[in-house]
Amino acid sequence: MSTNSVDAGHLRAFIERIERLEEEKRAIADDIKEVYAEAKGTGYDVKIMRKIISLRRQDRDKRKEEEEILELYLSALGEV
Repeated sequence: MSTNSVDAGHLRAFIERIERLEEEKRAIADDIKEVYAEAKGTGYDVKIMRKIISLRRQDRDKRKEEEEILELYLSALGEV
């Protein structure tokens, strides 16, 4: 492909795939919001749930290292 030509069919296919995936992403985001709302409605703290999910995504060793550094800093500030 030269710099002056574009394969319109190929480009359109990429654009349409991305658009479909963006639609799916929005639908999934809406589903997640509903689950959080349901959890909140049954008395769970959504902020803490989000924190747990964030922690579970992290590598265990990295999370442990960050926790140790946090503990060290809090200790240095007299917060622990």
